[in-house]
Amino acid sequence: MKKLTTPRIERCIGCHSCSLACARLVHKKISWDTAGIRIQSSGGLTTGFKAKHCLACNPAPCAEACPTDAFSQRKGGGVIVKKKLCIQCGECVNACPIDAIFQDYQGSVYVCIHCGRCTKFCPHNCLEMEEMGRDSQIVEEKT
Repeated sequence: MKKLTTPRIERCIGCHSCSLACARLVHKKISWDTAGIRIQSSGGLTTGFKAKHCLACNPAPCAEACPTDAFSQRKGGGVIVKKKLCIQCGECVNACPIDAIFQDYQGSVYVCIHCGRCTKFCPHNCLEMEEMGRDSQIVEEKT
């Protein structure tokens, strides 16, 4: 299993190419608010960006909180999302310890599923897919 990481986030220019790629390729929408990865400024206009995305918790609090099993634990960490089962209650959003799940004004939820489609769209190679060890437990990465 692989997970999305941001080992070179200091190179980020805040272009949102990764977010737009995720929104378009995964969620079939064209808005960085409908992506599993969102880029935010950590204070400045041109530097100091951070990526908000699922850290592949194991066990995943969002999956444990979901009353309909729309979010289920992915083997090794992270979640599998079944949008058809989602009742838009927001329990997953409330359970996420790092606010990596976004719920839009219509109630739809967006979270990184660690597919890696966003990585090739980053012009500065800030993102990468990392192999998760079988016995490793994912902990919060530094951003």
